[in-house]
Amino acid sequence: MVHSLPFPEFFSAAGPVLDVRSPSEYAQGHIPGAISFPLFTDAERAQVGTCYKQEGRDAAVELGFAIAGPKFAGFIQQAKALAGDRRIRVHCWRGGMRSGAVAWVLEMAGFQVTTLIGGYKAFRRWALQTFEEPRPIVILGGMTGTGKTDILHALAETGEQVLDLEDVAHHRGSSFGSLMLPPQPTNEQFENQVALQWATFSPHRRVWIEAESKSIGLCRVPNALFDQMDHAPILEVVRPTSERLVLLVDLYAQAPLEGLITATERIRKRLGGARTQEAIDLLQQHRFAEAFELMLFYYDRTYQYDLQRRTVSRYSVDATGYSAAEIARLLLEKAEVLPLP
Repeated sequence: MVHSLPFPEFFSAAGPVLDVRSPSEYAQGHIPGAISFPLFTDAERAQVGTCYKQEGRDAAVELGFAIAGPKFAGFIQQAKALAGDRRIRVHCWRGGMRSGAVAWVLEMAGFQVTTLIGGYKAFRRWALQTFEEPRPIVILGGMTGTGKTDILHALAETGEQVLDLEDVAHHRGSSFGSLMLPPQPTNEQFENQVALQWATFSPHRRVWIEAESKSIGLCRVPNALFDQMDHAPILEVVRPTSERLVLLVDLYAQAPLEGLITATERIRKRLGGARTQEAIDLLQQHRFAEAFELMLFYYDRTYQYDLQRRTVSRYSVDATGYSAAEIARLLLEKAEVLPLP
């Protein structure tokens, strides 16, 4: 007998998750960890959809079985390779005929099958509602080059709850943010991954999040989450420019020169034509510290502007000469006296 569960009970059930939607649907967004296991190709799905519109449901169902039927033996073999204990989870878009058909085939083959009530659509509804759940956030602030990502990692190593949005987005949030990183996920997939992390955080313990703008490259922070971030207190890491430049050179000097120049060109309008050309000339001479120091003129102004618009409490932590682990300890001491909700 096929069992049907709502999300998140479905997510906690046993067995790999098979997403039986088409490849393009899966690519747009999917439950993190789910395996693409399409009943139809994109072309086949379009063919069945056209049949439904032109000839009605019965004709579309018959066409669907005519297309999918020859694949059933292959589905069983694939499922056996994925789930040795014969326990498996299946979902489609709305928990309808596609997941029902695959679940029926696998159950007939001896699998213990669990389906998702409402399908991926229900998961998306759950994911977006998750961001409405409040958490006591502490924003980790600091100008470009203060090593905030390394500090977040150090905080996580102490057992603190950390949400690294840039890691999920595969982007560091600046014009240079995509260099040496994998392609960004779709915005939908970014939301899915962040939602699963957000749901795991205890509402009784603080969550550390780096100060971010609304957009991280092509990904956008969900409105409900960004609103919580915007009202959270800020612990600002302060480092001298000399230390920031060392960290920036360590991070970006190995990037392709062409990528560095392209990223510099993207901020030409705000950096100014003369500064932009001087920075590019310095990059071409591999004088990275001098080039980055010129560009900090733009990034520091942008950071200060963002701070000025906020009305939340802000506390500075002098990190001069300290490692990420040492800064994490200083932040934890300061955080203990913050008036969190």
